[in-house]
Amino acid sequence: MDFLARLGLSLPLIQAPMAGTSTPALAADVCNAGALGSLALGAIGPDEARRQIADLRSRTQRPFNLNLFVHETPAAEPAVEAAWLEALAPSFAAFGAAPPAGLETIYESFAGNAAILEVVLEAKPAVVSFHFGLPDAATIQKLKQAGCLLVGSVTSLAEAELSRSAGIDVLVAQGWEAGGHRGMFDPAAPDDRLGTFALVRLLAAWGRLPVVAAGGIMDGAGMRAALDLGAVAAQLGTAFVGCPESNADAGYRALLASDAARHTVMTRAISGRPARCLANRFTELGERADLPPVPAYPRTYHAGKALNAAAKAQGEPLFGAQWAGQGAPLSRSMPAAELVAQLAAELSATRP
Repeated sequence: MDFLARLGLSLPLIQAPMAGTSTPALAADVCNAGALGSLALGAIGPDEARRQIADLRSRTQRPFNLNLFVHETPAAEPAVEAAWLEALAPSFAAFGAAPPAGLETIYESFAGNAAILEVVLEAKPAVVSFHFGLPDAATIQKLKQAGCLLVGSVTSLAEAELSRSAGIDVLVAQGWEAGGHRGMFDPAAPDDRLGTFALVRLLAAWGRLPVVAAGGIMDGAGMRAALDLGAVAAQLGTAFVGCPESNADAGYRALLASDAARHTVMTRAISGRPARCLANRFTELGERADLPPVPAYPRTYHAGKALNAAAKAQGEPLFGAQWAGQGAPLSRSMPAAELVAQLAAELSATRP
Protein backbone atom coordinates (compact mmCIF):
# COMPACT_ATOMS: atom_id res chain seq x y z
CA MET A 1 0.00 0.00 0.00
CA ASP A 2 1.22 3.48 -0.89
CA PHE A 3 0.31 5.32 2.31
CA LEU A 4 0.71 8.85 0.90
CA ALA A 5 -1.17 8.08 -2.31
CA ARG A 6 -4.02 6.36 -0.43
CA LEU A 7 -4.65 9.56 1.55
CA GLY A 8 -3.59 12.09 -1.06
CA LEU A 9 -0.86 13.53 1.16
CA SER A 10 1.88 15.76 -0.21
CA LEU A 11 4.01 15.30 2.92
CA PRO A 12 4.72 12.12 4.96
CA LEU A 13 3.49 13.76 8.16
CA ILE A 14 0.77 13.05 10.71
CA GLN A 15 -0.14 15.54 13.42
CA ALA A 16 -0.52 13.43 16.57
CA PRO A 17 -4.03 13.42 18.10
CA MET A 18 -3.05 14.72 21.59
CA ALA A 19 -6.30 14.46 23.56
CA GLY A 20 -7.06 17.73 25.30
CA THR A 21 -4.56 19.68 23.19
CA SER A 22 -5.48 19.08 19.56
CA THR A 23 -8.48 20.95 18.13
CA PRO A 24 -10.58 20.88 14.96
CA ALA A 25 -8.82 24.07 13.85
CA LEU A 26 -5.38 22.51 14.31
CA ALA A 27 -6.32 19.30 12.49
CA ALA A 28 -7.93 21.22 9.63
CA ASP A 29 -4.98 23.53 9.08
CA VAL A 30 -2.62 20.54 9.00
CA CYS A 31 -4.88 18.75 6.52
CA ASN A 32 -5.18 21.80 4.28
CA ALA A 33 -1.39 22.13 4.26
CA GLY A 34 -1.02 18.64 2.75
CA ALA A 35 -0.38 16.47 5.83
CA LEU A 36 -2.76 14.33 7.91
CA GLY A 37 -4.48 16.17 10.74
CA SER A 38 -5.86 14.24 13.68
CA LEU A 39 -8.72 14.78 16.10
CA ALA A 40 -8.68 13.03 19.48
CA LEU A 41 -12.01 11.53 20.56
CA GLY A 42 -10.63 9.39 23.39
CA ALA A 43 -11.53 11.68 26.30
CA ILE A 44 -14.88 13.10 25.12
CA GLY A 45 -18.41 11.79 24.80
CA PRO A 46 -20.49 11.22 21.65
CA ASP A 47 -22.21 14.62 21.58
CA GLU A 48 -18.93 16.53 21.86
CA ALA A 49 -17.34 14.17 19.34
CA ARG A 50 -20.07 14.95 16.80
CA ARG A 51 -19.66 18.67 17.41
CA GLN A 52 -15.89 18.57 16.91
CA ILE A 53 -16.12 16.40 13.80
CA ALA A 54 -18.66 18.82 12.29
CA ASP A 55 -16.36 21.72 13.14
CA LEU A 56 -13.44 19.95 11.47
CA ARG A 57 -15.53 19.13 8.39
CA SER A 58 -16.55 22.77 8.08
CA ARG A 59 -12.87 23.73 7.82
CA THR A 60 -11.47 21.13 5.41
CA GLN A 61 -12.43 18.77 2.61
CA ARG A 62 -9.21 16.79 3.06
CA PRO A 63 -8.84 13.33 4.68
CA PHE A 64 -8.39 13.34 8.45
CA ASN A 65 -7.78 10.93 11.33
CA LEU A 66 -10.06 10.22 14.29
CA ASN A 67 -8.22 8.76 17.28
CA LEU A 68 -9.71 6.53 19.97
CA PHE A 69 -8.49 5.14 23.31
CA VAL A 70 -8.93 1.37 23.65
CA HIS A 71 -7.88 0.85 27.26
CA GLU A 72 -9.23 -1.73 29.67
CA THR A 73 -12.24 -0.42 31.56
CA PRO A 74 -11.05 0.05 35.15
CA ALA A 75 -12.69 -1.38 38.22
CA ALA A 76 -13.06 0.71 41.36
CA GLU A 77 -10.54 -0.13 44.07
CA PRO A 78 -11.89 1.70 47.12
CA ALA A 79 -8.93 1.12 49.45
CA VAL A 80 -6.30 1.99 46.83
CA GLU A 81 -8.21 5.07 45.72
CA ALA A 82 -8.85 6.30 49.25
CA ALA A 83 -5.13 6.00 50.07
CA TRP A 84 -4.25 7.94 46.91
CA LEU A 85 -6.66 10.77 47.69
CA GLU A 86 -5.34 10.93 51.24
CA ALA A 87 -1.78 11.22 49.89
CA LEU A 88 -2.82 14.10 47.60
CA ALA A 89 -4.80 15.93 50.28
CA PRO A 90 -1.89 18.13 51.46
CA SER A 91 -1.25 19.28 47.88
CA PHE A 92 -4.92 20.22 47.51
CA ALA A 93 -4.86 21.97 50.89
CA ALA A 94 -1.94 24.12 49.76
CA PHE A 95 -4.35 25.72 47.30
CA GLY A 96 -7.29 25.94 49.69
CA ALA A 97 -9.04 22.93 48.20
CA ALA A 98 -9.92 19.34 49.04
CA PRO A 99 -9.55 16.26 46.84
CA PRO A 100 -12.65 14.62 45.35
CA ALA A 101 -14.65 12.51 47.79
CA GLY A 102 -13.99 9.55 45.50
CA LEU A 103 -12.53 8.79 42.09
CA GLU A 104 -14.67 8.39 38.98
CA THR A 105 -14.07 6.95 35.52
CA ILE A 106 -14.04 10.32 33.81
CA TYR A 107 -14.27 8.96 30.25
CA GLU A 108 -15.08 5.65 28.63
CA SER A 109 -12.90 3.34 26.57
CA PHE A 110 -13.74 2.76 22.91
CA ALA A 111 -13.81 -0.97 23.72
CA GLY A 112 -17.46 -1.99 23.53
CA ASN A 113 -18.57 1.65 23.28
CA ALA A 114 -21.49 1.52 20.84
CA ALA A 115 -22.26 5.23 21.11
CA ILE A 116 -18.82 6.40 20.00
CA LEU A 117 -18.64 3.70 17.34
CA GLU A 118 -21.89 5.06 15.89
CA VAL A 119 -20.39 8.56 15.75
CA VAL A 120 -17.29 7.29 13.93
CA LEU A 121 -19.31 5.20 11.47
CA GLU A 122 -21.48 8.23 10.71
CA ALA A 123 -18.38 10.32 10.03
CA LYS A 124 -16.62 7.70 7.88
CA PRO A 125 -13.21 9.35 8.27
CA ALA A 126 -10.38 8.36 5.97
CA VAL A 127 -8.36 7.16 8.97
CA VAL A 128 -9.27 5.76 12.39
CA SER A 129 -6.41 5.25 14.84
CA PHE A 130 -6.20 3.45 18.17
CA HIS A 131 -4.12 3.98 21.30
CA PHE A 132 -3.65 1.63 24.29
CA GLY A 133 -4.94 -1.44 22.46
CA LEU A 134 -7.30 -2.77 19.83
CA PRO A 135 -11.09 -2.96 19.47
CA ASP A 136 -12.85 -6.28 18.94
CA ALA A 137 -13.11 -8.05 15.60
CA ALA A 138 -16.70 -6.94 14.94
CA THR A 139 -15.78 -3.26 15.43
CA ILE A 140 -12.76 -3.57 13.15
CA GLN A 141 -14.92 -5.19 10.49
CA LYS A 142 -17.51 -2.39 10.68
CA LEU A 143 -14.84 0.29 10.36
CA LYS A 144 -13.27 -1.46 7.39
CA GLN A 145 -16.67 -1.78 5.73
CA ALA A 146 -17.04 1.98 6.18
CA GLY A 147 -13.83 2.43 4.16
CA CYS A 148 -11.61 3.55 7.04
CA LEU A 149 -7.86 2.94 7.03
CA LEU A 150 -7.04 1.53 10.48
CA VAL A 151 -3.90 2.67 12.29
CA GLY A 152 -2.69 1.19 15.56
CA SER A 153 -0.09 2.55 17.99
CA VAL A 154 2.43 -0.05 19.18
CA THR A 155 5.50 -0.04 21.41
CA SER A 156 6.84 -3.50 20.58
CA LEU A 157 7.00 -6.18 17.92
CA ALA A 158 4.59 -8.32 19.97
CA GLU A 159 1.97 -5.56 19.87
CA ALA A 160 2.62 -5.17 16.14
CA GLU A 161 1.93 -8.86 15.59
CA LEU A 162 -1.32 -8.63 17.56
CA SER A 163 -2.31 -5.59 15.50
CA ARG A 164 -1.64 -7.31 12.19
CA SER A 165 -3.65 -10.36 13.26
CA ALA A 166 -6.54 -8.09 14.23
CA GLY A 167 -6.66 -6.42 10.82
CA ILE A 168 -4.80 -3.15 11.45
CA ASP A 169 -3.51 -1.59 8.21
CA VAL A 170 -0.71 0.73 9.43
CA LEU A 171 1.39 0.83 12.61
CA VAL A 172 2.48 3.88 14.58
CA ALA A 173 5.79 2.92 16.19
CA GLN A 174 5.72 4.89 19.45
CA GLY A 175 9.19 5.17 20.92
CA TRP A 176 10.12 5.75 24.55
CA GLU A 177 10.97 9.37 23.62
CA ALA A 178 7.35 10.22 22.81
CA GLY A 179 5.38 12.76 24.79
CA GLY A 180 2.02 11.94 26.32
CA HIS A 181 0.66 8.55 27.23
CA ARG A 182 2.72 5.46 26.53
CA GLY A 183 0.61 3.30 24.25
CA MET A 184 1.38 -0.08 25.81
CA PHE A 185 -1.50 -2.52 25.52
CA ASP A 186 -0.86 -3.69 29.09
CA PRO A 187 0.61 -0.95 31.32
CA ALA A 188 1.40 -3.55 34.01
CA ALA A 189 3.59 -5.62 31.68
CA PRO A 190 7.38 -5.21 31.45
CA ASP A 191 8.33 -2.40 29.07
CA ASP A 192 11.46 -2.77 26.92
CA ARG A 193 11.40 1.02 26.45
CA LEU A 194 12.41 0.78 22.81
CA GLY A 195 13.49 4.07 21.27
CA THR A 196 11.69 5.37 18.22
CA PHE A 197 14.37 4.56 15.68
CA ALA A 198 15.14 1.11 17.10
CA LEU A 199 11.43 0.24 17.01
CA VAL A 200 10.94 1.65 13.52
CA ARG A 201 13.84 -0.38 12.21
CA LEU A 202 12.63 -3.58 13.90
CA LEU A 203 9.15 -3.17 12.43
CA ALA A 204 10.44 -2.19 8.99
CA ALA A 205 12.68 -5.28 8.94
CA TRP A 206 9.71 -7.38 10.06
CA GLY A 207 8.02 -5.96 7.00
CA ARG A 208 4.41 -6.98 7.47
CA LEU A 209 2.79 -3.52 7.66
CA PRO A 210 3.67 0.10 6.84
CA VAL A 211 5.25 1.91 9.78
CA VAL A 212 4.85 5.50 10.98
CA ALA A 213 7.57 6.78 13.33
CA ALA A 214 6.48 8.62 16.49
CA GLY A 215 8.48 9.99 19.39
CA GLY A 216 11.05 12.76 19.67
CA ILE A 217 10.74 13.90 16.04
CA MET A 218 10.49 17.68 15.75
CA ASP A 219 11.90 18.76 12.38
CA GLY A 220 12.56 17.73 8.79
CA ALA A 221 15.91 16.16 9.67
CA GLY A 222 14.20 13.85 12.16
CA MET A 223 11.54 13.00 9.60
CA ARG A 224 14.23 12.15 7.04
CA ALA A 225 15.99 9.87 9.53
CA ALA A 226 12.74 8.01 10.16
CA LEU A 227 12.06 7.62 6.44
CA ASP A 228 15.61 6.36 5.85
CA LEU A 229 15.03 3.66 8.47
CA GLY A 230 11.95 2.40 6.65
CA ALA A 231 9.04 4.49 7.94
CA VAL A 232 6.41 5.70 5.46
CA ALA A 233 5.70 8.83 7.52
CA ALA A 234 6.42 10.53 10.82
CA GLN A 235 3.90 11.46 13.49
CA LEU A 236 4.70 14.66 15.40
CA GLY A 237 2.86 15.81 18.52
CA THR A 238 5.01 18.06 20.70
CA ALA A 239 5.98 20.03 17.59
CA PHE A 240 2.36 21.20 17.28
CA VAL A 241 1.67 22.06 20.94
CA GLY A 242 3.05 25.59 20.52
CA CYS A 243 0.84 26.36 17.51
CA PRO A 244 -1.81 28.99 18.23
CA GLU A 245 -4.48 26.56 17.01
CA SER A 246 -3.73 24.06 19.79
CA ASN A 247 -5.66 24.01 23.06
CA ALA A 248 -2.54 24.30 25.24
CA ASP A 249 -3.00 26.87 28.00
CA ALA A 250 -0.61 29.73 28.73
CA GLY A 251 1.26 27.85 31.46
CA TYR A 252 1.87 24.86 29.18
CA ARG A 253 3.11 27.10 26.37
CA ALA A 254 5.41 29.07 28.66
CA LEU A 255 6.97 25.93 30.13
CA LEU A 256 7.50 24.41 26.67
CA ALA A 257 9.21 27.60 25.49
CA SER A 258 11.54 27.72 28.52
CA ASP A 259 14.64 25.78 29.58
CA ALA A 260 12.21 23.40 31.30
CA ALA A 261 11.70 21.79 27.88
CA ARG A 262 15.09 20.13 28.35
CA HIS A 263 13.68 17.94 31.10
CA THR A 264 10.86 15.45 30.61
CA VAL A 265 9.72 12.75 33.02
CA MET A 266 7.70 9.56 32.59
CA THR A 267 5.04 9.55 35.31
CA ARG A 268 1.92 7.61 36.31
CA ALA A 269 0.92 10.06 39.03
CA ILE A 270 -1.14 12.40 36.86
CA SER A 271 -3.41 9.92 35.07
CA GLY A 272 -2.66 6.39 36.24
CA ARG A 273 -0.77 5.37 33.10
CA PRO A 274 2.85 6.08 32.15
CA ALA A 275 3.04 9.38 30.28
CA ARG A 276 5.95 11.67 29.38
CA CYS A 277 5.52 15.16 30.79
CA LEU A 278 7.56 18.33 31.12
CA ALA A 279 9.10 18.19 34.59
CA ASN A 280 6.78 20.20 36.86
CA ARG A 281 5.39 20.17 40.36
CA PHE A 282 3.11 17.21 39.62
CA THR A 283 5.93 15.03 38.28
CA GLU A 284 7.98 16.04 41.33
CA LEU A 285 5.11 14.90 43.52
CA GLY A 286 4.91 11.64 41.59
CA GLU A 287 8.55 10.83 42.42
CA ARG A 288 7.98 10.85 46.17
CA ALA A 289 9.03 7.52 47.71
CA ASP A 290 6.20 7.56 50.26
CA LEU A 291 3.34 7.61 47.74
CA PRO A 292 0.90 4.68 47.84
CA PRO A 293 0.15 2.64 44.69
CA VAL A 294 -1.34 4.68 41.86
CA PRO A 295 -4.97 3.78 41.04
CA ALA A 296 -6.07 2.70 37.57
CA TYR A 297 -6.31 4.89 34.49
CA PRO A 298 -8.30 7.04 33.92
CA ARG A 299 -9.68 7.12 37.47
CA THR A 300 -6.43 8.60 38.76
CA TYR A 301 -6.87 11.35 36.19
CA HIS A 302 -9.99 12.50 38.03
CA ALA A 303 -7.80 13.57 40.95
CA GLY A 304 -5.05 14.82 38.63
CA LYS A 305 -7.38 17.16 36.77
CA ALA A 306 -8.94 18.36 40.03
CA LEU A 307 -5.55 19.18 41.54
CA ASN A 308 -4.52 21.07 38.41
CA ALA A 309 -7.77 23.06 38.50
CA ALA A 310 -7.23 23.96 42.16
CA ALA A 311 -3.64 25.03 41.48
CA LYS A 312 -4.53 27.10 38.39
CA ALA A 313 -7.26 28.87 40.34
CA GLN A 314 -4.51 30.12 42.66
CA GLY A 315 -2.18 31.10 39.80
CA GLU A 316 0.01 27.97 39.86
CA PRO A 317 0.37 26.43 36.35
CA LEU A 318 2.81 23.64 37.21
CA PHE A 319 0.35 20.88 38.11
CA GLY A 320 -0.87 20.43 34.53
CA ALA A 321 -0.66 17.45 32.21
CA GLN A 322 2.02 19.24 30.21
CA TRP A 323 2.85 16.31 27.96
CA ALA A 324 5.98 16.61 25.81
CA GLY A 325 8.51 14.34 24.13
CA GLN A 326 12.26 14.38 24.53
CA GLY A 327 12.65 16.62 21.47
CA ALA A 328 10.78 19.43 23.25
CA PRO A 329 13.69 21.92 23.17
CA LEU A 330 13.29 21.99 19.36
CA SER A 331 9.72 23.29 19.66
CA ARG A 332 8.74 26.27 17.50
CA SER A 333 5.74 28.50 18.05
CA MET A 334 4.10 29.29 14.72
CA PRO A 335 0.76 28.70 12.98
CA ALA A 336 0.20 25.07 12.04
CA ALA A 337 0.19 25.68 8.28
CA GLU A 338 3.50 27.53 8.54
CA LEU A 339 4.98 24.72 10.61
CA VAL A 340 3.91 22.12 8.05
CA ALA A 341 5.48 24.22 5.28
CA GLN A 342 8.66 24.59 7.33
CA LEU A 343 8.84 20.85 7.95
CA ALA A 344 8.32 20.21 4.22
CA ALA A 345 11.17 22.59 3.35
CA GLU A 346 13.47 21.01 5.93
CA LEU A 347 12.64 17.51 4.69
CA SER A 348 13.27 18.54 1.10
CA ALA A 349 16.62 20.07 2.07
CA THR A 350 17.81 16.71 3.43
CA ARG A 351 17.56 14.98 0.06
CA PRO A 352 20.97 14.03 -1.42
